[in-house]
Amino acid sequence: MLIIGSHVGFRKDDQLLGSLKEALSYGANTFMFYTGAPQNTKRYPIIDGLTLEAMNLMKENNIDYSKVIVHAPYIVNLANDSDPEKFMFAVNFLREELERCSLLGIKNVVLHPGSHVGLGVEQGITNIAKALNMVLDTSDVRVLLETMAGKGSEVGSKLEEIKAIIDLVEEKDKIGVCLDTCHLSDAGYDISNFDKFLDEFDKIIGIDKIYCVHVNDSKNENGAHKDRHENFGLGHIGFDTLINVIYNERLENVPKILETPYVDKDYPPYKVEIEMIRNKTMYDDLLERIKQA
Repeated sequence: MLIIGSHVGFRKDDQLLGSLKEALSYGANTFMFYTGAPQNTKRYPIIDGLTLEAMNLMKENNIDYSKVIVHAPYIVNLANDSDPEKFMFAVNFLREELERCSLLGIKNVVLHPGSHVGLGVEQGITNIAKALNMVLDTSDVRVLLETMAGKGSEVGSKLEEIKAIIDLVEEKDKIGVCLDTCHLSDAGYDISNFDKFLDEFDKIIGIDKIYCVHVNDSKNENGAHKDRHENFGLGHIGFDTLINVIYNERLENVPKILETPYVDKDYPPYKVEIEMIRNKTMYDDLLERIKQA
């Protein structure tokens, strides 16, 4: 079964219930959200009643809650420990975020590995693994390392770097991977033959470690290392390649999440893009349909 959704909001007053209703309005059967603003550490208490109401509504709509994803905030950088106080702040905030996810019943949290900011990739890998070992031993939530585009000093644009982090994590059952198609392409991976890429991934890391796929087109050519998402089918990756990723049988039970940009900053594209994905048909007037949805 196709498990498809998008990034949705998470607001103070309706929380998980509001996130779910937004996802349902797009015709989605899964979704991803931040438990607060991705750019800051301000967080509101979890309201159990709203969580329970959302869980009941998910059952009514045949949504598998175990496939719902949380994304950790961008500001968590575990790769640089040059300032011990900032490093420990990031570790403690991630720990608190995992606790919030546990309260929400979320099983998988996507995390950008971080940027080493001059320390070098090897030290960045060591720092990330050290931080993860500090938080995973007390959590029942799995952290999914996202494949990155290689912008600046990002760690995780090569599969070997993701593998090196996983090797250093003590609790292997609490660590996984989130593929991002835009990031993979920008990092230089050719996903036009996705089975060939999965063979490489399986050899290096193991395909059983993939728990989420972000399906985004890219504004940049392969290997650009820039990380700029494009609407589905309108970028350099293209509709057919993305459809082949989504419908690949080897990842059939893995949730696929859209993080494509709003059109003119006002129009969420997800309802139309999900419809297009389900129909396996590229809409030539995609942007206009999004504005009219």
